[in-house]
Parts: sequence; C-alpha cells; structure tokens
Amino acid sequence: MKYQTRKKAILLLADGTIFHGKSVGDKEGTVFGEACFNTGMTGYQEIFTDPSYFGQIMVTSTAHIGNYGTQEDEIESSAVQISGLVCKNFSYTYSRPYSDASLLEFMEKSNLFAISDVDTRALVGYIRDNGAMNAVISTDIHNIEELKKKLAAVPSMEGLELASKVSTKEPYYYGEASAKYKISALDIGIKKNILRNLAKRDAYIKVFPYNATFEEMSEWNPDAYFISNGPGDPAPLQEAVAAAKKMIDSGKPLFGICLGHQVLALANEVSTYKMHNGHRGINHPVMNLVTGKGEITSQNHGFAVNKEEAEANPDLEITHLHLNDDTLAGMRMKGKNVFSVQYHPEASPGPNDANYLFDQFIEMIESSSNQTNVV
Repeated sequence: MKYQTRKKAILLLADGTIFHGKSVGDKEGTVFGEACFNTGMTGYQEIFTDPSYFGQIMVTSTAHIGNYGTQEDEIESSAVQISGLVCKNFSYTYSRPYSDASLLEFMEKSNLFAISDVDTRALVGYIRDNGAMNAVISTDIHNIEELKKKLAAVPSMEGLELASKVSTKEPYYYGEASAKYKISALDIGIKKNILRNLAKRDAYIKVFPYNATFEEMSEWNPDAYFISNGPGDPAPLQEAVAAAKKMIDSGKPLFGICLGHQVLALANEVSTYKMHNGHRGINHPVMNLVTGKGEITSQNHGFAVNKEEAEANPDLEITHLHLNDDTLAGMRMKGKNVFSVQYHPEASPGPNDANYLFDQFIEMIESSSNQTNVV
C-alpha cells in the first residue's frame, strides 16, 4: 500500500492532553486552531470549505472519511477554511462515480494538513466533556514543549473577529439580473449554497463585504436584506450590528442565518455567549414553536444567543428551540418582517426540513412589495 512510511503525529490540546496518530499521505506539518468535532457521516467537503469553520481543527466523529471522494460542485467557498483535520480511518481510494478526485488529491491541492489513526471516539468524548479548546496537530513529535509554548500564544475563539478573514473584499452579484427580487446580502462568511437557494427562488443578490454600511447596501434599492453565517465571536462585529439596526429600521424584510442570527440578537440588545463545545453536525433536532413540528437540522456554531434575555425582550418572539439542550434556535421580531435561525436551512442534511425558511423569506418579500405598491 502507498504511504506505508507515514509520519507519526500528535494532537496536543491546550490543557496538555495528547492524542497520537499518523500523518495523512506523506505530508509533514504543524497547524494550530480550535479543536471541535462534527458528528455528520457525510458532507466532509462542504464542512472543509464552509467559512464558518475558519481557524478550526476539525475532528470527524465518523469512523472513516474520504470513501466517496470529492466533487467540484460540492464546495461552499473558494478555498478550504479549516486549519487542519483529525480522523480515525482515512480512505485513500473512493468509489463514487460522480466524484472527480480523491479526498487526498483535494487536500493536497488545498494544502490541508491532516492526521489519521487517532482514537477519535475518545477525543470527541474528551472535547464533549471538557469543551472546545485550542490545539495543535503536528508531525514534530519530539518538540512537545516548544509546541506547547506556541499553542499558548494562539488567541481564544472567544472575542475573536474572523469575518474579515473570509468575507469578500469587493461587492459582487449572484444570480440573474432579470430576477424578480433584489436582495442585499452582508457577507460575514456566506456559503455558496445559500446564494444558490436564493437565486433559484428568482432572487438577484448583491453581496457586500463584512464592514459595508447600511447606506452602501441600501443604495442598490433592494427589496430585502440578508445577513450570512460566518466564523468567530459575533460580539466584535460592531459594524455589522450597526448595519443590522438600520436594516431593521428600514422596514424591509430581513433574514439572518447562524452568525447573522447572532448579529440580529446583538442589534436587539440581546447578548451572545461561547458554548461549551457548540453544535456541529447534520442531525440536530429543533422544535418549531410556531407550527409545533420537529425539524432535523444541520448546525455549525460555537456561540449562541442568550435565551433568557431574548424571552425578556418585548420586541422578540422565540420561534425555534434546540431539543437537545433547549438553546435558542430561531426568533423573529414582533410587528416586523425580521427573522433568523441558528441552523443552516440550505444544508439539507438528508431531510429537507428547513428549506421552507427560504420560501418564507421570499413570501415575506412578495407580501411587503405588494403592500408598498398598494400605498
């Protein structure tokens, strides 16, 4: 078998705990990031390219990874966003005819460093119990003390602004210019599939950088506004919060997903907090309090909105709750066309339970447009 001489490697957590493994392929390296885990059994390519994961070392809890290869259409951004990968069994071959490359080829092209043969069952349990924390994966196994010093200097995810690292530098358009609806989207880490879902519902989207002002976004005269998902702590995003407040005041429909959901909470003076280990997977149960129906959702976030503050806010109504830990998973503003969710309706993790949210947004835009025309 190829790569029989793979290098020994380690994962060193910030608290000094070490897990042993081997490098994937013949690559040597050292990378730092926040170690977190995803429980999904599929969708690894989408995970690796999701801007919401920027700066994180991804631990996959499934037993093996890479068995269905990669496909160019299954990326969520223009680059790999995770810092590194940790897995149990890495498949160097793949069996899906639809794929155009192996996962190893995809990783080599993207310069993604990974280690395998790690006891990920034990590692996931450790992170679950002790919380997501910074870590380093490295083949430099004989310089542990030096790795510890460098790891100690890596900033915590709490208080870290990362939207500027993944956002577009210049505005751009997505969809057909002849589409019925115009949406101004604030890119704080937007996924391509969000844009696809809006575009296929007859929307033309202008995507703006993370620090765009409301005035810049409104100059295009959109029918609605959107605030995207993204990485890092929402608290430092003061420019986005300021823009969100003006979007709310504009009276036009506004939809926020994940980090965008948190920004909308901050715009309503509701705080956010860093979770113990976050929600990352494709089988998270959510209760829709409006319809009484359960939804199986895809989630990826390490921060959450303060539920008690949201309940006490007279302008907000909680619409969705996470059934595993009762955290806030969705909300809307009373008397306004403003709503948001903490999960990813575009991800379709098998069930399409959450796709209706895009339809709801478009219906909101249509209804708002009709009322304006009547006036």
